[in-house]
Amino acid sequence: MTPPRRPDPPPMRTNDVRVALAGTAAWAVALVVLLVAGTPSGDDWWLWVCVTGIVTGLFGVWYIPRLQAGRERQEAARAARREAAVEDAVQVSEAGPAGATRQDIAAEASTTTAASAASETSETTDADV
Repeated sequence: MTPPRRPDPPPMRTNDVRVALAGTAAWAVALVVLLVAGTPSGDDWWLWVCVTGIVTGLFGVWYIPRLQAGRERQEAARAARREAAVEDAVQVSEAGPAGATRQDIAAEASTTTAASAASETSETTDADV
């Protein structure tokens, strides 16, 4: 008999949009400094690097909430499948072998759903892109 699996710790929550905004603001400050002070040796590519940083940061501010929402939906679907597997295992156990406890069946169901979740993570979904 395998020992029960310890639950995974909750993921660390960070404010990724704020980080993207800070980077975008840093690129905007660099652009203003270059416009006021001038570019070294008259190279205009410095300005375009700043503009690219600003555009990339704005894209990140738009994209990050959508990415996080997709990941949360995917995790909720996985949790629902795990719960359904545990309930199915409990129903089967009521007619199953004598002496099996609810914890034994839940542990067995979690190992089977962990294997299926591992195969799911290898698949690319629209939420991950």
